[in-house]
Amino acid sequence: MFKATKQVGENAPQAKGTVIASLAALGSVVLASSCCLPLLPFLFAAGAAGTSAFFVKIRPFLLAASLLFIAFGFYQAWRAKKCTRKPNVLSTILLWFSAAVVVAFILFPQAIANFIANLVAG
Repeated sequence: MFKATKQVGENAPQAKGTVIASLAALGSVVLASSCCLPLLPFLFAAGAAGTSAFFVKIRPFLLAASLLFIAFGFYQAWRAKKCTRKPNVLSTILLWFSAAVVVAFILFPQAIANFIANLVAG
């Protein structure tokens, strides 16, 4: 007699949590690698040197935060599937991209820093 209809934004809170976790993981892994890759060294050389020294000290904590954010993102995606919600394509792609970037930055920080420095240098 009565049909259950889906609301328009039903998947939005779950997808939002996954996207936020993915972006937080990317942000923390970039900060963790800033010791090897100072941003805009010609303009902010002294500031970059100071921040690099600071980020070297907290790098293990930032990498752990990156892994926790990725794990939380996968947990959110798993929980959404368990509730029979269709996963958002953008959040799924962003989650897997974030996971790949975090793993690459953890395993090869200096190689990635050299690659980005070569790209910036021309």
